[in-house]
Amino acid sequence: MRYNGTPVLESDRLILRRFTLDDAQAMYENWASDTEVTRYLSWPAHTNPDITRQLISFWIDNYKNENFFTWAIVLKEDNTLVGSISVIELNDIIESAEIGYCMGKKWWGKGYMPEALGEVIAYLFDEVGVNRIYAGHDVNNPKSGRVMSKAGMRFEGIMRQGGKNNTGTCDVAIYSVLQSDV
Repeated sequence: MRYNGTPVLESDRLILRRFTLDDAQAMYENWASDTEVTRYLSWPAHTNPDITRQLISFWIDNYKNENFFTWAIVLKEDNTLVGSISVIELNDIIESAEIGYCMGKKWWGKGYMPEALGEVIAYLFDEVGVNRIYAGHDVNNPKSGRVMSKAGMRFEGIMRQGGKNNTGTCDVAIYSVLQSDV
């Protein structure tokens, strides 16, 4: 695979870019502190903006690594920070990448996340040379599966008791897309 870090990606309505420390307050307010947004995630809602700032500092430090991919999702129309999308696991042996994402509930159901996911999928296939991209969601959160489907991913199956999130141990629905599918 060819690693070249986290570049700016652009779609019709979105800009995907690196996080900056200036994003901490908006991230905290728009999704990181919301227990409804984090309900099916593996990290708890942030209880203060300092936690968000520390996480963004960690990401900024990791941008120096060319195999680190974490994007801020920003609306073009008004420059609002609405979510994040990341490669959470890379496997060089089978050339695969696992994707994770989250977005403030104010922007749910508007097609932004499938649009962002589609841009990341295209980048990983075209520029990084990934062969398989996959993601999973708690089966009790089917809206996340619809995001994956709309971005061209196919349902593969259920990993029984395959994950742990803020609701406890859960069954995980897995979706993927292969380079040969596109």
